[in-house]
Amino acid sequence: MGRDIKVVAENRKARHDYFIEETLEAGIVLTGTEVKSLRSGKANIRDSFARVENGEVFLYDMHISPYEQGNRFNHEPKRPRKLLLHKHEIRRLIGKTREKGYTLIPLKVYFTTQGRAKVELALAKGKKLYDKREAIRERDAKREIERAFRDRQR
Repeated sequence: MGRDIKVVAENRKARHDYFIEETLEAGIVLTGTEVKSLRSGKANIRDSFARVENGEVFLYDMHISPYEQGNRFNHEPKRPRKLLLHKHEIRRLIGKTREKGYTLIPLKVYFTTQGRAKVELALAKGKKLYDKREAIRERDAKREIERAFRDRQR
């Protein structure tokens, strides 16, 4: 993703809770008020997930706050949203998500330079508690080593 993007929402906890196997970019089908709310940064994807149903991919539990200037035509904040992917990508995802333990998690929602809303989806496997502890231990050890090198160079 070398191009300029404006990140609207990011799921930082996903990398802590899951082993990310691979990522892919998908478009989202949105209504007008949802786009305006997204542009003002009012979205949350912390507990959201995607699922393949009838050859289509849907994103669940993504919260986009109602648009303040929206009237009675405002959107429902947690409605399922359709994701736009190529047919061959969806077929591959069907095969992967049927494997034990794999799930689709959104990592971030952003706007491209052309103004299109996109989701970075990850094919992920859930971490067990001991995996999370191990990751924290590794991170702390790496931090400790870097600190020792900095102190030695002074």
